[in-house]
Formats: sequence, structure tokens, C-alpha cells
Amino acid sequence: MLEVDDIHTYYGDSYVLQGVSLQVAAGGVAAVLGRNGMGKTTLVRSVIGLTPARAGRILFHGVDITRKAVHEIVRMGIGWVPQGRRIFPSLTVKENLEVAMHAASKAKGGGWNRDKLFELFPRLQERIKHSAKHLSGGEQQMLAIARALVTNPQCLLMDEPTEGLAPLIVREVGSLIDHLKAAGLAILLIEQNLAFALQHADTVYVMNKGRIVHQSSPVELDQNDEIKLRYLGV
Repeated sequence: MLEVDDIHTYYGDSYVLQGVSLQVAAGGVAAVLGRNGMGKTTLVRSVIGLTPARAGRILFHGVDITRKAVHEIVRMGIGWVPQGRRIFPSLTVKENLEVAMHAASKAKGGGWNRDKLFELFPRLQERIKHSAKHLSGGEQQMLAIARALVTNPQCLLMDEPTEGLAPLIVREVGSLIDHLKAAGLAILLIEQNLAFALQHADTVYVMNKGRIVHQSSPVELDQNDEIKLRYLGV
């Protein structure tokens, strides 16, 4: 569904992604692991169009999206849950979702309306009129995910979705990922939580200094002490 083919991305003169390739299958979870500053978030920004790659290709359903604008990419069916949530703190839960719904009208995908979202996130329904800044960290993360889903994506980019969350909420996020995967959604998961990624991913990639240095199944990575120690500090 999503194919990243030898992309090279820069911030000004800084050469960040140095020939990154990976694939995310329909109904599959591909996790990208690595220490801070290795290029994981830049990878997501390149896919969603915020920091376009200067070379290489990004294909979605076989269509080259490398140079497309962010709104075009979203309307094609790619959703984004950014690192740090980036919800609109002064808006209510309802208003945060309504902002995203403007993109949903032309997006392809599976009918994620507000009622369906509230079945998945009942706590958001309870807080529908609350300002987002008054939500707990876990509730804000759920809102960030719901805001991405309401655009009806076929592929979801999740950048550090467990960052800063209590263990109970981390388990809830994991259950949500499993649920979305079972519904056929493709997920590109950026994570530093190795155990979480190994539990929920189908394929794992390890990134180091802007390059993919390892690709395997979660079981194979779990058994590879050299890779874990060298690139993940585990």
C-alpha cells in the first residue's frame, strides 16, 4: 500500500534521510525503531509532505506522492498522528474533530464518522465540550488519533504514540492499534518503546543516522542482541 523507495531528505544543508526504503502492507503494522535524532520523524514528515524528499519516491497505491501537498496526501487516504499530539488546545474536543472533518469529505476510506469514533473512544464523548487543554495526556493522545481517523485514512502514520503515557494508557493504545489493523488499516508506527513495537508490529525496521540498518520480523529482532545493543541501547 505504502512504499518508500530510496528517499533522501534534507533540512537545509543537513542530510537527514540517506536512502531510506520500506513498505507498509494493507492491514499491516510496520514499526520503525531507533534512538532520538536518527531521522524517524523526518521519515514521517517526508511521507505526509511536510518535508519533501529531494530524491527517491514515495508511492501510495502505486501513485507517486513524493511532491504532493499535505492536503492532497490526506485526501488520498493517509492520516497522521504527530509526535507530541499537536491538538488545538483552545478548541473543544468537538471542534478539534470538526476541523479534521473538512478534509474527510474528499478522503477515500472507511466511514469514520463521529458516532463511530465515540464507540471507539467513549471518554472523548464524555468530554465533547471540554477544551483540549483540560484533557489528560492519554485523552489528548486519543483525540489526536481520533482526529486522524476522521479523515478516513487507509494508512495511518503514528509518530511516538506512547510517548509520555502511563502504562495503562500505553496498553490502550496497543489495543487500539490491534483493532485498527484487524479492520484493514495500514500503520507506519514510529516508536522508541521496543517491547511495544515488538508486540504490535508485523515488520520492524531499525534506523540509524538516516539509514535503515535492519529489517526483520519482531521475533527475529527480539532474538538479535547485537542489533538491539548497537542501535537501540537495549
